This record gives sequence, structure tokens and C-alpha cells, in this order.
Amino acid sequence: MAVPTEGPGTVLREASPDAVLLDTDGVITDTARVHAAAWKRVFDDFLRRRARERGEEFRPFDPGADYLLHVDGRPRADGVRAFLASRGIDLPEEAAANAETTGETGEAGESGGAGDAGEVSVAALADAKDAAFLAALDRDGVTAFPSTVALVRRLRRDGIGVAAVSASRNCARVLAAAGVDALFDVRVDGVDAARLDLAGKPAPDLFLEAARRLGARPGRTAVVEDSLAGVEAGRRGGFALVVGVDRAGQAAALAERGADVVVSDLAELEPAPEVGPR
Repeated sequence: MAVPTEGPGTVLREASPDAVLLDTDGVITDTARVHAAAWKRVFDDFLRRRARERGEEFRPFDPGADYLLHVDGRPRADGVRAFLASRGIDLPEEAAANAETTGETGEAGESGGAGDAGEVSVAALADAKDAAFLAALDRDGVTAFPSTVALVRRLRRDGIGVAAVSASRNCARVLAAAGVDALFDVRVDGVDAARLDLAGKPAPDLFLEAARRLGARPGRTAVVEDSLAGVEAGRRGGFALVVGVDRAGQAAALAERGADVVVSDLAELEPAPEVGPR
């Protein structure tokens, strides 16, 4: 399938894919910002205590740059490792002792942290972030982007298979909370990744599994992603069309990672109505 060369409004029509795979957080639902806030809460708590204990300057987690570069689109533990590596911090995968103090049960404390900075682990930070995200989800709810819902409904009317894809184990809960779980033919998420031993983005495994379940070849399938890791996964998987959704001012970076076209909202993928003779 040739990549269309015209504007975004014709890209899907010209590509004529058999299936479209959509990332969940930031593409289907307005939850990327909730994830970023949860990461900031947990990382800042850890970094603040670490800086205090070591007599160092506290450098907070940036919910813009740090989230987009190191965390967005990745499985939780991978996101923890990538961000900590960017700060030159190496933590054990699991705490050596006393899971109650390190937060390995997944329950965040009042501050959303994960125990003393000297005792914390990758797993403890990942669990604390999960608890902070779920607390925000239960408290504030979640909404689906109207333009995405409209596009998915049009694709289904046209007989094109659609899948919701996410590295998160909470994908089903998020889609149900937004009231859009029934819109998708297939869902592939972090639960499937653990069960099937699928590598996280930027590896293409999640998307390839979604295409397989829809009975579509990658060369006849489009991927829609808002994360740098997700766009890279789409390109690595040999998918016919990779659409980047820029909601955070990173259009150039999305294109550099392999997006064939970048839009600010999926409404731009809707073809303009035909104009009849006057």
C-alpha cells in the first residue's frame, strides 16, 4: 500500500486500510494528562526525598519533556527505568526487604510515594504510579475524544476493523469508564502483553498482535499513535500507514520517529465533504 501524499483529510481514504489500530491514552481517551500527573506525583516525591537525603538539588519531573521522552506509551516498569536512567539513577527491580515500607503492594500513601528513597525499587515506583492513576480515574472519571469516536464509527460503517491498543493493564477499565469499550472489535493491552510475553513499545509486538486478531496484514493496516515510542513501534512493525497525533507540541519529533502524517486531532482525518455544482 503506497503512503498517501495529500493532506490529512484524505490519508485514510487513499490508504484504504483493512484495519486501523488506535493507541488508547491520548488517542482514544483524554487520559495521557492523567498519567503524566500521576507520574509527576510519584517521581517528585521520590526525587525530593532522595535529594534531601543526599544533600542534592531537587530537580522535579517535567510532565512535558520527561513524560514524552521517557515514559509515554511504555509499560510502567519500562517507563520507570527509562526516566531513572535519564537521571543517572539505578534502582533494584524489587526492594530487598519490607514491602510494606516500599509500597510494593501497589498502594500509594498520602503523598503518593513509595517509601524511603534509599529503600525504593522499580516495582515500588511503578506500583505507586498505578495507584495514583487509578485514584485519579475513580475520582475524576475519563472522557473519550469526540473526534476519535466519530472516526471509529465511520471506520466500522465502512467495514474496517478497529482495535484499541495500550501498554497499560488498565486499558479495559479506562475504555469502560469512557463508555467506548463496545466500539472496538479487538483490544490488546498490558494484560495481554504479560500473558503472551509481548515486548513493550517501541517494539511493535502489541500492534502486530492486534493486527493478527483482526486478520489483517501489517501492510494493509494503519496505526494511530500520540507517543514517540508508539510511532516508532508502528514504523518498526512495517505497518502501511503511521499517523502521529500531536497533542503536546511534538509534531517534528513524531515525524522523525516515523509518522507518515501528523495531525493535532483525528477530526483532521475526516475527508472534506464533496462540494457539488452550484
